[in-house]
Amino acid sequence: MRRLIALWLLALTGCQPSSQQPAATPTATHREQRLVSATSSDPKTFNSLLAVDPASATAVNDLFDGLVRLNPRSLEMEPMLAARWEYNADGTVCTLHLRHDVRWHDGQPFTAADVVFTFDATYDERVPNSMKDLLLVDGKRIQVEVVDDYTVHLTLPRPFAPLINSLSQPILPKHILGPSLADGTFAQQWGIDTPPERLIGTGPYRMVRYVPGQYIEYRRNQDYWMKDETGARLPYLEAQTRRILPTQDTMYLNFLAAQTDVYSPRPEEIAELRTKANTLQIAVAELGLETGSTFVSFNRNPRHYVKNGKTDPRLTWFADPNFLRAIAHAIDKRSMIVECLNGYGKPAVAEISPENKIYHNPNLTDYAYDLGEAKRLLAAGGYLDRDGDGVIEDHDGNPIEFSLNTNSGNQVREKICSILKEDWTKLGMKVTFRPLDFSALIERIDSTFDWDAILIGFTGTPDPNNSANLLRSSGNLHFWNPGQPKPATPWEAEIDSLLDQGSRELDVEKRRQCYCRIQAILHEELPMIQTVRQTQFVAYKSILQNFRPTVWGLYRPELIRVGEN
Repeated sequence: MRRLIALWLLALTGCQPSSQQPAATPTATHREQRLVSATSSDPKTFNSLLAVDPASATAVNDLFDGLVRLNPRSLEMEPMLAARWEYNADGTVCTLHLRHDVRWHDGQPFTAADVVFTFDATYDERVPNSMKDLLLVDGKRIQVEVVDDYTVHLTLPRPFAPLINSLSQPILPKHILGPSLADGTFAQQWGIDTPPERLIGTGPYRMVRYVPGQYIEYRRNQDYWMKDETGARLPYLEAQTRRILPTQDTMYLNFLAAQTDVYSPRPEEIAELRTKANTLQIAVAELGLETGSTFVSFNRNPRHYVKNGKTDPRLTWFADPNFLRAIAHAIDKRSMIVECLNGYGKPAVAEISPENKIYHNPNLTDYAYDLGEAKRLLAAGGYLDRDGDGVIEDHDGNPIEFSLNTNSGNQVREKICSILKEDWTKLGMKVTFRPLDFSALIERIDSTFDWDAILIGFTGTPDPNNSANLLRSSGNLHFWNPGQPKPATPWEAEIDSLLDQGSRELDVEKRRQCYCRIQAILHEELPMIQTVRQTQFVAYKSILQNFRPTVWGLYRPELIRVGEN
C-alpha cells in the first residue's frame, strides 16, 4: 500500500467541518448543524482512486461510499453499499448483495456495474493507484462478475482472508467516468480544477465550493440512503467546511479562537488545552496510542552500495547483527517520551501497535537502553577506535560514518533524531543528521535509494495484510532493500511465506500466529528498529454531540450534531 500518510485527522474526514460562510467565525450561540475543521494543504486531485496524500484523500472522502467500512470500536468491517455478503464452501467466491436504495448525486441509480467499473479502473495499468496492491492475490486480479443489478460475484484465485477489509475503497460512477477509462484519460479526470458540481458520488456530502489556499465547503446529500433508528435521514450535520491552514501553529491558534471545532493537538499543547477547557468550552479526549509505528531503518540495498564491483562498507555494517543490536540498545526511549512527547507516549516494541488487540504481539522483550551493552556488541563485531581519534572503525579500518534523515518540519521526529545522534556519537560513530523535505525524502526511498539511515513512520491498519507491500521482499515499500527478485535473506523468505499463509488462513487465531511470528522476526533481525508511540488526543467543542473519536477514527460520524451550550 502506497499511502505513507497516517495521522488520526485522516480518519476524522467522516465528519469534516462546514460553514456556508467560511470567513465567519462560529460563535458560542451558533445553532446551525455545521462543523468546521482544518487541513494543512490543498488537495492534489479530486479523483479518489489517484489520491495518495492526506489532503486529497480527506477532500473527497465524504463524497463517496465504499462497499464496507471499518467499525473503529470492534475493528470489524460493517456493511455500506454492500448490504451483506457470503462465501462459497471453499472460500473462493464471495457474493456481494448491494443496497437497492442508493442513488448517485445526480439521481442515477447505483448498481453492480459501478462496482465492476471501480475494480476495472483499479487494475488498469494506465491508472496509478495504491489500491491495486490490496486487490491482487498472488499477483492475480480478482474476477468481478455482475450477476444482476444488485449482486456481484468476486472469484478469487484462492481463499483470501483480507478480502472484506480491502473493499472499503470508494466506489466510482461508471456513467460518469466510464468513457474516460475506455479512452485512456481516466487519470486526467477530476483534477482540482474540476467544478465541484461535477464530482458525483454516493456519499453523505457534496462538495459545493473550493477556494485554493482558503477552504473547501460541503453540503449534505439530501437523498443519502442512511437513516437513523427513527427513520430520519442522515447525516445530521447540514454542512461542513475544511479550512486550509498552512501550519500546525495556525491550526492551533484558529482552534483557540473558536474558528474551528476539532483539533488534533501536539504533545506540548495538551496541558494548556486541559487548563483552558472550561474557558474555551472544549473537551480534550485521550484516545490511546498511535496505531502506526515510528522507527529507524538502515539501508541494505546493494543497488546503492555496490558499484563497479566494489561494495561500500556501509552495506556490511547495516546488515551486521552486532551493529544493529548495538543501535537498538542505544535508543533512549524514556528520554524521547519525556523530551519529545511531553510524557504522552510509551516505548514501542512490536511493529504492530498494542491498539490492534487482535494481531499485536505482546510477548517481545524490548532492547534495554544500555550504552555499555551497545559498546560491547560493537567490540564483538570488530568496531573499535583503532587510531584513537574518537571514531570507531571496522575490521578494515573504515570509520563508522553515516547520515541520518527524517522529514523536516516534524518537530517530534527532529527531536528524536537529535537524541539518536547524541547517543550514537557517544558510541564513537560519526553521524550527520539532516532533515529533508518530505518529497525529497520519499524520492530517496523510492527512486534514488540514496540514504543511510532514516527515522520514518508508517500507518497501522486493523488487517496486517495491508502492510504486505512493506514487509514482502518484492514490495516496492520494502525500502531497506525493495523489489527483490527473490528474498535476499532466509528471514525475509520466512516473512514472505508467513504473509502468504496469513492471507490464506480464514481462522483468526491461526492468522494471528502468522503475524505474531512476523513481528518476532522483525524484532530479532531489526530492519525496523522501533522507537516510541505517541499517545493520541483530540480536542473538540463541548457542544458537539455524538462525537465519538477513537484511535482508528470516528465512530458513526453521521450521527454528530451541534447541540446547545
